[in-house]
Amino acid sequence: MLTHNHQPGSHLSSAAVSAAGVVTAPTEKSQRTFTLVRYLAVGACNTIFGYGCFALFTLLLSPFLSYGYVLASLLANLFSITFAFFGYKWFVFKTHGNYLKEWIRCVGVYAGSMILSAAALPFVVGVIRRQPGHDRSAPYIAGAIVLVFAIVFSFFGHRHISFANGNQTPQSAP
Repeated sequence: MLTHNHQPGSHLSSAAVSAAGVVTAPTEKSQRTFTLVRYLAVGACNTIFGYGCFALFTLLLSPFLSYGYVLASLLANLFSITFAFFGYKWFVFKTHGNYLKEWIRCVGVYAGSMILSAAALPFVVGVIRRQPGHDRSAPYIAGAIVLVFAIVFSFFGHRHISFANGNQTPQSAP
C-alpha cells in the first residue's frame, strides 16, 4: 500500500489521495469523466471564440460584400476548428506531434458531424412540427436536439479518429 503525506499545494498528476493519506490510482471511469469535462470546457470556450470570430469577420466584411456574413461564417469555422483542435490536442486528449495529420482528421470529424446534422435537421423539425403549437419554434428545438448528438458524435470522433494515436502508451526505444 502506497502512502503520501499530502501537503497543501502539492499535486499528484496520476494519483488521488484519500482522507487517510493512501495514494490510489485514478479509475478508468474517473479518467474518462475528466476527459469529457475537459472536452466540454474546451467546446464552451470554442463556441465563444467561434462566435466572436464570426461577429468580427461579419463586421469587417459586410461593408465590402453583399453576403459578407457567408464568407465570415466560413472563415470563423476555419479559425474555430483550428482553435478547438489545439484545445483538444493539448488539454483534452494530450497527444504529441502529428499536428497536420491530426488537424486534417479533426476537420474530417467536424465535416462528418456537419453533414449528419444537416441531414437530421429536416427529419427532426418534421417530427417536432407534428406537435401542436411548435410550428415556428420547431427549427430551434430541432437544432438544440441535433446539437447534443453532434457533440457526442464529435467527442467519439475526436477520441477515436482525430487523436487516436494519443490514447496509446508510447513505447521506449530499445
